[in-house]
Amino acid sequence: MKTTMLLLSASALALLGCGDVQSQTGAAMSATASKKAVVAAPLNVALAGNAFVTTAGAGATETITSNGLANWTDPSTVTSIWFRMAQAGSATIGLDASLAGGKSSTVRVTVNGSPFEVKLSKGPKKTYTVGTLELPAGYIKVDLQGVSKDGGYFGDVAGLTVNTAAAVNYANDAANYYWSRRGPSVHLGFSVPANTEYFYSELSVPVGQDAIGSYYMANGFNGGYFGIQVNSPSERRVLFSIWDADNGAKTTLVSKGAGVVDNGFGGEGTGGQSYLLYNWVAGNTYRFVTRTRPDGAGGTDFSAWFFAPELGSWRYIATWKRPATTTYHAGVYSFLENFIDTKGYLGRLAEYGNQWARSTNGAWTEITTARFTGDATAANAQRMDYAGGLRGSGFYLRNGGFFSDYVQINQNFTRPALGAAPGVDVNALPVQ
Repeated sequence: MKTTMLLLSASALALLGCGDVQSQTGAAMSATASKKAVVAAPLNVALAGNAFVTTAGAGATETITSNGLANWTDPSTVTSIWFRMAQAGSATIGLDASLAGGKSSTVRVTVNGSPFEVKLSKGPKKTYTVGTLELPAGYIKVDLQGVSKDGGYFGDVAGLTVNTAAAVNYANDAANYYWSRRGPSVHLGFSVPANTEYFYSELSVPVGQDAIGSYYMANGFNGGYFGIQVNSPSERRVLFSIWDADNGAKTTLVSKGAGVVDNGFGGEGTGGQSYLLYNWVAGNTYRFVTRTRPDGAGGTDFSAWFFAPELGSWRYIATWKRPATTTYHAGVYSFLENFIDTKGYLGRLAEYGNQWARSTNGAWTEITTARFTGDATAANAQRMDYAGGLRGSGFYLRNGGFFSDYVQINQNFTRPALGAAPGVDVNALPVQ
């Protein structure tokens, strides 16, 4: 479903089952407006699907659970919540919180840069009024930080209440909060000629866009994918994975390059995984080649090579044999995703370009058109911080960070043709 859904009425959106969008009747409340104004029930933005611990103090124990913010003890910890205003307007914000283990606490709630102090009292969950203010269109950030307490905890916070006449968007599908916290995945789909044996592309991650948890996938296809990851502050990988066959038959390793680790994978499907620990550099342009070739015995061999400009040579990653599969390259695509849910508030961007397909007869074809799509998190408006399209002479993908100017999914983009086939001799690519 396209994100133009926010242009529909609130009642139509409710029927479509999109991210929670609701309009109020009557005038929006302002700081001086009467509390007797007739408004609809406030929206409840659950921290379980919309919040992150964005600053953690040394030894902090704060976490986001299915019930919201828990174990809040450290005054230096900052928890951030986001919701999206479709239009600018007045909004009254409340805090659904409870307090145990002390008589009272004071917390700072900063809404779009405006701070409010709220005093919580011992007892079960209730709604504490934060304040009313004018908010712009787009994503609104709300920060929580402890000020003082007479017990061990500042409180447990389940959610925010948002009372406004504007349409509001946030993650409201509790069964998929894990995915909404990871953020939307976005893709570029490419159509390649029949009998494409090799696919070539280039990828660059701009400086500052290499957030932990990012997978910048360059060469994907029916059966597998190949790209680079940021796995931790000290670890980066070049990753090439092939799924098991549709009938469940296991993919097996044929060979691998020097230093490459191979194992199986599970979770989002099962298959064979190979990766090279390599400290790739933001700002550099990396080159990727994948080969898809039927083995003549009912299976298909998938191979991958990686070129780093700082090395000046091609590195062989691996060849995997997928049984019960006879195919050349099909379903070719690139994607950008975050694979660590606690890092879903961080932004990331990658540039994808110079895509070429090489047929079994050796002819190179430049691929200049891509279809920009998103996953269910994007399509169902659980998160709307995603973008893609043209950037310079190539394409780009962007997600995370709760930026406001999203790009509508399910549309095509065409980059300028460069006209020069890649300077790679596929017959000279290393195989060890």
